Amino acid sequence: MKNGKIGFFARRRMDIRAVMERDPAARSALEVVSCYPGYKAVRAHRRAHWLWARGFKLLARLVSQGVAKRTGIEIHPGAVIGEGLFIDHGHGVVIGETAILGRDVTLYQGVTLGGTGKDSGKRHPTIGDNVVIGAGAKVLGPFTVGSNSKIGAGAIVLKEVPENCTVVGNPGRIVRRNNQRVALGPDLDQVNLPDPVKELVEELQRRLARLEECLARVQSGAPCAACEAQGSLDCPKELEGREREYVHL
Repeated sequence: MKNGKIGFFARRRMDIRAVMERDPAARSALEVVSCYPGYKAVRAHRRAHWLWARGFKLLARLVSQGVAKRTGIEIHPGAVIGEGLFIDHGHGVVIGETAILGRDVTLYQGVTLGGTGKDSGKRHPTIGDNVVIGAGAKVLGPFTVGSNSKIGAGAIVLKEVPENCTVVGNPGRIVRRNNQRVALGPDLDQVNLPDPVKELVEELQRRLARLEECLARVQSGAPCAACEAQGSLDCPKELEGREREYVHL
C-alpha cells in the first residue's frame, strides 16, 4: 500500500483470496484466475472503473460490455466496489452505475443491485461490508444494506436494511437482527434461514387440527371442556353462536 491506497497487486491478491476462502471448490489461485467468471468480471471492472473515473466513458463501457458477454455478469463501470468481492457462478448478476459495495461482499448467481426507475442521481443500493446476497435476490433502490447482513435467495428488497440482519421473502422482511457472524469465516448458509410464510402456514395447520378435534367432540356430544377453559374463539360452539348473532343483525 502507498499513501493509504491499495496497490494493483495487493488488490488482486485480495480478490483471489476472496474466492479461495469462500468457495470450497477452488483448489488453487491458478484455477481461480483461469476459470472463475466472477473473478474475471471483478478484475475487468477494476480496469473499467479506472477508465470511467478518468473520463474515458466509452472505453470503460466497451470493457464492461465485453466482459459481460464472456461471463454473463454485467457491472457498470461507474459502480464502486471494495476489496474482496466474490461473485459465485455469476450468470445473471447485474450491478448498476451508482451501486457501492463494501469489503468482502458475496453475491450469488442472478443477483441484481438495481434501481426502481423512479430515482435520479443515486439510483442503486449501497452494500455494507461482509454482506451475503443469495441467488436470485433483487436489491432495488438508493438505500443501504448494513454490514454483516444476509439477503436470502429470491428475496426482493426495496427498503433500508440495518446492520446484522437477515432478510427473506417478497417483499423482503427482516426476520433476524443482530446476527452473529461465524468466527471461522463468513456465514454462507443460504438454506437454514427463517421462513415466515412457512411458519404462518404451520400455525394455520395447527389451528385446523385443533378445530377438527373440537368439532369431533361436539358432534359426539362430549363437552368441549378444553375450549371452554381456554375461551377459544375457534371452538365450533363459539363459531355457531357468532353465526346466530350475524343472522339476527
